[in-house]
Formats: sequence, C-alpha cells, structure tokens
Amino acid sequence: MMTEKEKCLQGLLYNANYDEELLRERAVCKDRCLEYNQTKSSDIKRRKELLKQLVPNSKENISIEPPFWCDYGYNIEFGNTIFVNHNLVILDEAKVTLGDNIFIGPNCSFYTAVHPLDAAQRNEGLEYARPISIGNNVWLGGNVVVLPGVNIGDHSVIGAGSVVTKDIPANVVAFGNPCKVIRQIEQKNTPDISQ
Repeated sequence: MMTEKEKCLQGLLYNANYDEELLRERAVCKDRCLEYNQTKSSDIKRRKELLKQLVPNSKENISIEPPFWCDYGYNIEFGNTIFVNHNLVILDEAKVTLGDNIFIGPNCSFYTAVHPLDAAQRNEGLEYARPISIGNNVWLGGNVVVLPGVNIGDHSVIGAGSVVTKDIPANVVAFGNPCKVIRQIEQKNTPDISQ
C-alpha cells in the first residue's frame, strides 16, 4: 500500500491535511522558512546556508529576498543564477523546476496543489498536485501567479499581474488574466548564457 507522500509524488489523489508524515515535513520546512526570513540581510553566508538546507536541489548564485515560503523545499529545483524579489510563495507538493538565469519580481506565487471540485473529497483533506517548469532566461514581473501543471518556455517574459493558467511557449511576451501570448521575442544575436 502506498503512503500519502508516494501518492502525492505520483500525481494521485492523496491526503494532505491529516497525514502525519506530510504534516511533520511541512512543519520542518516552515520552521526553516521562518529562520531564513529572520536572518539579517548582511549575514549573506548564513542566508546561503539556510537556503541550501531549505532547497537542497539548488545550484549556484541563488538570491531570494525574504520573505520566502514553501511547503516542502525538496520538491523545488533551482538552476544557476536566479534572483527573486520579496514575497515568493512556492506550494511545492509537486516538483517546481526553475532553469538558469531567472528573474522573478515581488509577490510571485507558484501553486502545484489542486483541490477536487467535489466538496466531500475536499473536506476529507484530499488533493493532488501537478508540476511546474520554468525554462532558462525567463523573467516574471511582480504579482505573477503560476498555476498547477504549467510550463513556461525559455527566454519568455511574463507581464506583471498575470495569472498563468496554461503553458507559455519559448520566446514570447505574455500577460493578462488569464495570461496570453501577446507577441514573439526576436533573439537578436543574443548568446545563450545558460550554457
């Protein structure tokens, strides 16, 4: 018989609200987030250590301005050279992957959790999760919300205040609620610095 965590990681309906293992893991993660958020900006070394504990699947040159909140941390994978402004929220019940050279404005959120439409199932604490993937060289403006199962392609720009409900291809400017492609971005002999 599968554990609730195993069901979650396989994208199946699972019990998020009453499973002791998941409750304990979220509590540990929230304590780490709190410690990270209360560390002085001038203590760069300690903040880097805490971020590596919080998000062990991260590469180099990651800068996240507090506050930063996530549910588990181990389901997040950061590439190289990422800057995130204040108030990042990642509900990482499923994998959240951010590529290299990412800029994220303030008050951005990534939600992988999906609750059933059936009220009885929701009341039982059941949910499922869908992964999110952000390509290389992507810029998300402030107050962007990325919903479960969304992929955003390389070199794209998501305008401030957007709610990204569906996949966004590479090399586009997209914005709105729901977020829609507005125009292509022509890469004018710009080297791919993510290589």
